[in-house]
Amino acid sequence: MVALKTADIRNEFKKVSDMVHTGEKVLISRPRNENLVILSEKEYNELERIRKNSEYLAKIDASIEQVNQGRTVTKSMEELEDMAK
Repeated sequence: MVALKTADIRNEFKKVSDMVHTGEKVLISRPRNENLVILSEKEYNELERIRKNSEYLAKIDASIEQVNQGRTVTKSMEELEDMAK
């Protein structure tokens, strides 16, 4: 990861963009530790996919825990068909 100041980003935006495009992550240091990170869209999408998968797996874990605790509801086929109407 490369750390740059805001002024460096402004002055060298194309160079920084090319760095990010080739896989480099860029940290923009700002006052009061309000830093930013620039990464490629491909890396961002991968992080989002991982985050969504993690949320999904947490829901599955919660569901399994509910089943283990006996917190289930049983419905007959007729009851389900009636609910669909």
